[in-house]
Amino acid sequence: MAKANPLQEQLLKAGLVKKSKVAEVAREQNKARHGKGPAELSEIQREAERARAEKAERDRALAAEHKAKVRITELAAQARQIIEDKKVPRSGEVEYRFTADGAIRTLLVNEELRKMLSSGALVIARLGDRYELLPRAAGDKVRERDASMIVLDHGQGSDAQPSVGTSEDDAYYAQFKVPDDLDW
Repeated sequence: MAKANPLQEQLLKAGLVKKSKVAEVAREQNKARHGKGPAELSEIQREAERARAEKAERDRALAAEHKAKVRITELAAQARQIIEDKKVPRSGEVEYRFTADGAIRTLLVNEELRKMLSSGALVIARLGDRYELLPRAAGDKVRERDASMIVLDHGQGSDAQPSVGTSEDDAYYAQFKVPDDLDW
């Protein structure tokens, strides 16, 4: 027989329980301890397993979300590094104006840089609160990582298809003659 606990011993001494009843309770406790308990435990175990599975799924979703945020931050850092490494030094007194965030911004460049910007050989990228000039190849690398950092790219528009309505409009307006002596 398993060793009785102090309460059982006191109950035996007081004569409130029989020795056979104490032995039966000890056997039931031993069975419960070794996993041979009643069917209710299996229901509780199923609930616990289901709760663990739900928690594991939530943890996986949170980990995936965290991993995506880390990846976005990593790509932005790579884009900033490319801008820092590949920026073209600016010099000159010619103002080059462009729009960014709904406002007109101005960069001071020389005539050569202005022509390169106009032709699309250079792009303008935002780095924090300032703007930098980048060669097209570096601008494409930055665009792959974070397209929001590229503010102005004249070379990008050349791939766009012209609108379909222009030929119809040209045909319509061809019937109207423009006078030659008009001064603008």
